[in-house]
Amino acid sequence: MTTGDKAENTDEKLKGAVKKNVGKAVGNERLEAQGRAEQAKGSLKQAGEDVKDAFRS
Repeated sequence: MTTGDKAENTDEKLKGAVKKNVGKAVGNERLEAQGRAEQAKGSLKQAGEDVKDAFRS
């Protein structure tokens, strides 16, 4: 996995966390759910990249 891929996945997880927390703070359930979804998507991508790395070694 390239450093760029790691950064993108981390960035996506971070954006999701921010959205989730902002949504929770202002009482916007939709924004909070979108944030959770983005976090999960970033984590899933990261896990996929980790699997690829395991097979490359």
